[in-house]
Amino acid sequence: MSLENTEVTSTSIVETPFLQQLIGWGRDHNELILSYIVNFVVAILIIVIGLYIARTLSNLLSRILTKKKVDKTIVDFLSAIARYTLIAMTFIAGGGHLGIQTASFVAILAAAGLAVGLALKGALSNFAAGILLVTLRPFKIGHFIEAAGTAGTVESIQLFHCILRTGDNKHIVVPNAAILKSNIVNVSRKPVRRIDLIIRVSYQSDLKHVKHVLEATISANDKVLTEPGTQIAVSELASSSVNLVVRPWVKSGDYWSVRFALTESIKNALDSENIKIPYPQMDVHHK
Repeated sequence: MSLENTEVTSTSIVETPFLQQLIGWGRDHNELILSYIVNFVVAILIIVIGLYIARTLSNLLSRILTKKKVDKTIVDFLSAIARYTLIAMTFIAGGGHLGIQTASFVAILAAAGLAVGLALKGALSNFAAGILLVTLRPFKIGHFIEAAGTAGTVESIQLFHCILRTGDNKHIVVPNAAILKSNIVNVSRKPVRRIDLIIRVSYQSDLKHVKHVLEATISANDKVLTEPGTQIAVSELASSSVNLVVRPWVKSGDYWSVRFALTESIKNALDSENIKIPYPQMDVHHK
């Protein structure tokens, strides 16, 4: 009994008018269906191959520019623009092969781009700022900068942001627009830097002898440059000390190591010569 019911049910399903029409339409339009399937497969292949070509060409462009000794900042920026441009062209070509009108597709992209642009004004301003940073080149990868309230070594300049690494190895992402709107202090731009030290001695100290000790200490450090020379001068007669400025010049890469070394060696030299380094104090007289 169950077998007969099953046969009747399957027969009624096959003999449904809708399915018969669908099967008949498929037989009459098999070439059209086959062409759509082929076009869809070809479109997928175009997109897959296009993405591969976009990545390959952007990497090739990066290698060529690197061999030409183009600045790494410009290399990364141009290769990123080339890659995303090729990706957009790939999707347009794939859509065109599916029968999508390219002009309409571009118009839709333009309208969508306008809407997205209005919604993402900040992102577009960061993109424009990134172009200006690469064009004007106030800094390069590897430079130590102070900008947008932070400081660090520039690791990369992206389309929308820059990546900085601080001295304690923090990873900081700073929007390009924020950098461009702020004052940019490029510490690494010049090959040499001046160290500014303030040395305080007591009023009882012989200033001529103090200057002689400071000059000898500075000259003993072989990383201090002889040109343009070290300046040692009295800068202020403070409330509890005579303040002297010590301004030696060093290579930019030696700045911190020399600064730390000179601070320690000056302290030891003053102690050995019995030159007092005063500290703020107050005498209270009780009647």
